[in-house]
Amino acid sequence: MFKVHKEEIQWGGRTLTIETGKIARQADGAVIITYGDTSVLCAAVCSKQPKSNCDFFPMSIHHVEKYYAAGRIPGGFFKREGKPTEREVLISRLIDRPIRPLFPANFHHETQIITNLLSHDMENDPDVIALIGASAALSISGAPFAGPVAAAKVALDCEGAFILNPTVSETKKSDLELVVAGTSEGVLMVESEASELSEEKMLDALMFAHESFQPVIEMINKLKKAVGKESWTVEDTSKDQKTVFDAVKKQGEDAVRSAYQIQIKQDRVTAISHAKSAALESLVKEDDLLFTESQVLAQFKKLEKSVVRGDIIKTKKRIDGRDLSTVRAIECEVNVVPRAHGSALFTRGETQALVIMTLGTSSDEQIIDSIQGEYRERFMLHYNFPPYSVGEAGRFGPPGRREIGHGKLAWRALNPMIPTKAEFPYTMRAVSEITESNGSSSMATVCGTSLAMMDAGVTLKKPVAGIAMGLIQEGDDFAVLSDILGDEDHLGDMDFKVAGTKDGITSLQMDIKVTSITKDIMQQALTQANANRLHILDEMAKALNSAREELSDSAPKMHKMTIKKEKIRDLIGPGGKMIRQICEEADVKIDISEDGEVEIAGNSTEALDKAIDMIKSVCVDPEVGSIFQGKVIKLMDFGAIVSFMGDKTGLVHISQLKNERVEKVADVVKDGDSVWVKILEVDPKGKVRLSMKTLDQKTGKEVK
Repeated sequence: MFKVHKEEIQWGGRTLTIETGKIARQADGAVIITYGDTSVLCAAVCSKQPKSNCDFFPMSIHHVEKYYAAGRIPGGFFKREGKPTEREVLISRLIDRPIRPLFPANFHHETQIITNLLSHDMENDPDVIALIGASAALSISGAPFAGPVAAAKVALDCEGAFILNPTVSETKKSDLELVVAGTSEGVLMVESEASELSEEKMLDALMFAHESFQPVIEMINKLKKAVGKESWTVEDTSKDQKTVFDAVKKQGEDAVRSAYQIQIKQDRVTAISHAKSAALESLVKEDDLLFTESQVLAQFKKLEKSVVRGDIIKTKKRIDGRDLSTVRAIECEVNVVPRAHGSALFTRGETQALVIMTLGTSSDEQIIDSIQGEYRERFMLHYNFPPYSVGEAGRFGPPGRREIGHGKLAWRALNPMIPTKAEFPYTMRAVSEITESNGSSSMATVCGTSLAMMDAGVTLKKPVAGIAMGLIQEGDDFAVLSDILGDEDHLGDMDFKVAGTKDGITSLQMDIKVTSITKDIMQQALTQANANRLHILDEMAKALNSAREELSDSAPKMHKMTIKKEKIRDLIGPGGKMIRQICEEADVKIDISEDGEVEIAGNSTEALDKAIDMIKSVCVDPEVGSIFQGKVIKLMDFGAIVSFMGDKTGLVHISQLKNERVEKVADVVKDGDSVWVKILEVDPKGKVRLSMKTLDQKTGKEVK
């Protein structure tokens, strides 16, 4: 019934298996890929008819992680997985980025790839496995895919040696988490987080990964040879396209070249729009349908690309007049939002990020229920890209895949520099509002967030900056561009983003639109980016170069103390009565951990002090010489009973009421009076003897 074919290799000390022919047989290509005990079902389907009036490649990739893969039932009321998690979105993007450039430009058939995690052994992460599986499914589907693509993950051991495909536990201990994807010829995609890695070490890691996944490419090719479907025949439209292109070029080249000499983005966009409209009016006529609108628009885009790329290669000058390595003018401001705990406005040319920082307590930590279990995140970075930032009226709503991806990239850049909870106990949330965009808003977010965090008093180990590099490659000639504009990103061959401190790289992301780039080009890009990053850090330092010593007045005040574990019950009280009373009377929030650590947060130091005293009164055992404020709860002939330290009581003998003879206790104190007392003695049975006469009853200080 089944015609199963399996390929298997030893890779990174574990068995990698790709099997096809048993499951999802109606898909154009489907495989189950297994590494260790982690398995992913990858299925690819291409529609048989091209999408009408489409001038782009309509591909969608969905990575799905159901909880059954780890033997868990989802939390929540419905007990069913809902919208894609941030992790699923990020892995979907990871798969998309190296695969998309390998389809023909004129392939407009709707293509969908779904990678479904079937089994997770909690040690072999499915991200790289899913990418390889998607590549294998496409390779045997018959789709015009110029693959296969493979990928590898790289970490560092304690001695600085590279680890191929580290386990989850090894990755957590490493100063590097790097994913590299590419073909047999070169690298197509890079994603990483690092702890101040040098450019040389990062490049070595890239090359190590590329070399390490070559056996996987050979494995997929072997599978394709054995069971691959006949390749689709994609209509050769190059002659027709050349005819259209020549007509568009003749009609609009001068206008396009003139438009791209305008340095102000919105003026340039307007000029290009006019040139496009003129081309359509001239070449698309109802009474003479020589060309369709979609044909003209596609070739107009090609003309733009030709003009911009050709001019940069020939003149080594950019759209805005810069040379290849110059960074646009930078302006940095901090404390720009009055009531925010920290804020910064980072402007680089026509790209601008307004970053707002908010500090919270442990109860504000993000609780994430993932397939790997529940965990907490105390540093959050959210990136928003409203349509007005590019002068448009467009979709406005929940964050899309791009916003999630850019936010995570900036998070990775800053995360290695975040202080530990012991060093800085606050929960941190940064929100980056992109208010203007003309290239590299994610790197503006890195710079702006670094400044906003320091403005909020977050003790970053070092400031972090980021820069986006581009590439124009024509044959053997190429130009590496620093701080790319939006047009240079869209019309160029590479988006190479590098973030880090003055001492090394903390994050690297690269996407290539050509089949691959060489080691020499990557080395030049890294070297150029290093000089640019140092320049940006110098500009940022003019606004702020270290964390403020004092937090904002509007930030919560925090204090940590430790109590004995056996006192936790006393502090909480019956039904939570005691902890509620302290929170209400002192106007604070209190979090208690199982090990007895108590975190107190309030709006003022006075509130903290009051809460601390109240907690001590409940949790600290009475010691001789200690002074407390208490309340008279009973009068007797020989003295007064005073309640202190919560529910503890003691006797103030009549002789200890005042430094003079007292005839009646009622002459000195009354029931309900607030008094200061000092512990004179605690007998073996726990009875406490107190004194008032040794203390100033107004201040609680001892009277000499």
